[in-house]
Amino acid sequence: MSTRCYDIDHDLFYNLAAVTVVILTEFRYNKVMKKKSYATMSKFMRLIETIANSKMKQLDFGDGIVLYRGEIHMIRAIGDHPGMFISEIARYFGVTRAVVSKSVLKIEKSGYVRKVIDPLDKKRVQVYLTERGEAAYQAHNAFHLEKDDYIFAHLEGLSAKELEAVSVFLDKAQQMIDHHF
Repeated sequence: MSTRCYDIDHDLFYNLAAVTVVILTEFRYNKVMKKKSYATMSKFMRLIETIANSKMKQLDFGDGIVLYRGEIHMIRAIGDHPGMFISEIARYFGVTRAVVSKSVLKIEKSGYVRKVIDPLDKKRVQVYLTERGEAAYQAHNAFHLEKDDYIFAHLEGLSAKELEAVSVFLDKAQQMIDHHF
């Protein structure tokens, strides 16, 4: 029986071993990161589903102000930009003028907004809040100040780098939503 003696280049062996360790570590890291990415994406998708499913939920702001999310956000947009034209509201929300006209008609009948025909162009309609609409607008702002304070506190506690990461994620998430919906 013969025994062969191999001349091993120890430096090469240790370098290969080191590279193998780095590759395996990178592989494990990527596998862990993929799990973390998947977990984060699952949380995000759950959030999207929660938001989508809550569209038909009415919110009670007190004083007889009970509105659907879409209605109160329409009121908020008009309160933020008094005198918006129907077409501007449509662009703001990324929907058709017909959808906005229908929604405005509904909240107008409930006494939250009033429409004014543009004196320069009779085809254009501007929308303003009524006293009741202003009350809803203020109640909505108070609602968010009360309910959302913790998230603003969290964001203010982030470093610039962390805040940028959140911002980039939200931009990418918006792109995903725009692509899918």
